Amino acid sequence: MTFQYLTFRNEDGVAFVTLNRPDKINAMNYELFCEIDKVQKQIRKDRNIRVVILNGAGGNFSSGIDVRSMMGNSFNFAKIGMKLIPWGANLAQRVCIGWQRLPVPVIAVIEGVCFGAAMNVALGADMRYASGDAKLGIMEVKWGMLPDMAGLDTLRGLLPKDIALELIYTGDEISATKAEEYNLVTRVCENPMVEAEAMAKKILNTSPDASAAIKSSTHKSWNAPTWLLLTRETIYQVAMIMSKNWRIASLRNKAEAEKKPPFVSRQWWW
Repeated sequence: MTFQYLTFRNEDGVAFVTLNRPDKINAMNYELFCEIDKVQKQIRKDRNIRVVILNGAGGNFSSGIDVRSMMGNSFNFAKIGMKLIPWGANLAQRVCIGWQRLPVPVIAVIEGVCFGAAMNVALGADMRYASGDAKLGIMEVKWGMLPDMAGLDTLRGLLPKDIALELIYTGDEISATKAEEYNLVTRVCENPMVEAEAMAKKILNTSPDASAAIKSSTHKSWNAPTWLLLTRETIYQVAMIMSKNWRIASLRNKAEAEKKPPFVSRQWWW
């Protein structure tokens, strides 16, 4: 699969997805929305992909919606928000929540600006590493709108409600340091890509089935009632024991470093 506005490469199980419109500060047009949706589906199908690192080209994550492009084509603007089932996810929502639904960890590398729609995309990641000069903002209110790209699903688990409302009501731009203080980013790093690759390397040394189960269980159970959390834990643990990677993990714990057997592909049920 080829893409026009993003780049994708798989390096030994680490998928690098880069928003690639540097001349437009990686602003999101209709085509980029579609390509993010497509690359998410491609990653889900490839059971050999273990981690995703998401970033933007040219030193910026993204300036958000390409207003001129989107407002100049009302049909494309409508297609982004269309859906047949009210509780389902439309295209605008899938580019955020789609990362959460992947059975692999997703790390966002945030440099430069990350505004509006792009902030929602980054919120879909499991971890967000930001450079010290990064600037972030939830800016829908500046266009007379409310956040509508499913970012709130993650935001409500990260920030106290009053802090989240301050950011949403005002659309204020905040620094990476302030974002870290608010827990909007995981951490501020001198080189967030190096940090992301180091984290990916650690994840590659664990079972891909365990990663999938941990991600699914955490996202689904974080705000669930205790009885449902306990049920899901039991079901997932049984699924772990049925996987070949569980046995491999046990062998790896006993083996010397140079003799550790490699993990096999993620099981089909994740």
